[in-house]
This record gives sequence, structure tokens and C-alpha cells, in this order.
Amino acid sequence: MSSESNIGVPEMTAEEMQEFANQVFDVARKGDASMLGRLLEKDLPPNLRNHKGDSLLMLASYHGHLDATRVLLEHGADPNTRNDNGQSPLAGAGFKGNLAMATLLLDHGAEVDATTPDGKTALMMAAMFNRVDIVELLVARGANPDAQDINGVTALSIAQSMGAQDTPVRLMELMAERDSTSTAYR
Repeated sequence: MSSESNIGVPEMTAEEMQEFANQVFDVARKGDASMLGRLLEKDLPPNLRNHKGDSLLMLASYHGHLDATRVLLEHGADPNTRNDNGQSPLAGAGFKGNLAMATLLLDHGAEVDATTPDGKTALMMAAMFNRVDIVELLVARGANPDAQDINGVTALSIAQSMGAQDTPVRLMELMAERDSTSTAYR
């Protein structure tokens, strides 16, 4: 029987395996799409997670690396894998205000209304940090602006309480548009 592992390298000690894993997470964090692609083709698990529960996808997407995120998604990374704090890559894109990343994640199956353990959604994160373009995208993709976290807070109320300048008005407009459309079909 060969001492080769399933990714084509000799068996490693626990310390060597930990160092290799740290290097892989750095590759994702730095957005090296080419290296990620090669590792994934050698059977690196696309949903590998670090000690905080951050997946390769979470790290690549949070740091804004579209190509690396795309490579991971195309190799089967789950866009809904949450870290140990219950945060999703889509919520991270909402927080960071990365419209292209949010679109990519949604296009690959990210749950638009996924919640953290306290019930916060990506829409709430985007509204809180005055990310109007992300708010518009999420609502257009089916996010529920009436959703409440465990304290009864909505995207609108959290945007208002955080002093967001533009998202409260835009959310009210989007909700009014939704309400007028739904009554037009009754």
C-alpha cells in the first residue's frame, strides 16, 4: 500500500498538516484563484474550514476576491456554509458592500434570507451599513424587508438606529413598490 494521500503528497505529521492547512487558508485569503484551482483539482475539499469555522469561500469572498470565490463555487463550495459565529459569505458581502460578490454568491445559490443565530439577515447587514446597492439587489432577489431578528428588529429599523443616511428611505420605497404591486394583482 502506498504512503501517498489522496491529494498526491506523502503522509504528513499533524504539525505539517496544520501548516499546510494554514497555507491553504492564506491562499484563499489572498485570492490566489490559480493556486486554489490546482489544489481543488488535486481533491482539496472545497468546504474546508479553519479553527473559526471560516470556509475557504468565506475567506476569499470576505476579502473581495471574485476570481478565487468563483473558482471555489465552481468546484462545489457551499455558499451557505456559515462560520462558527453563524455568519454567511452573503452577509459578509452585505457588510463589506461588495455588490459584485453578493451577485456572484446569489447566482451560485446563496440563501437570500439566511440568518445568523440572532436572526440577522444579509439585508439587515447591508441596511445597517448604508449599502443601498446591496439592499436593492437583495430585495430584487427576494429578501424579505419585513424579516425580524430575535429582538424584533427589521432592516429598516436597524438602518434608522445606526444612522444610515440612504437605506431607510430606499427600503421604504422598495416596500411601497412591493405593496402597490401586490395590491394591483388582487
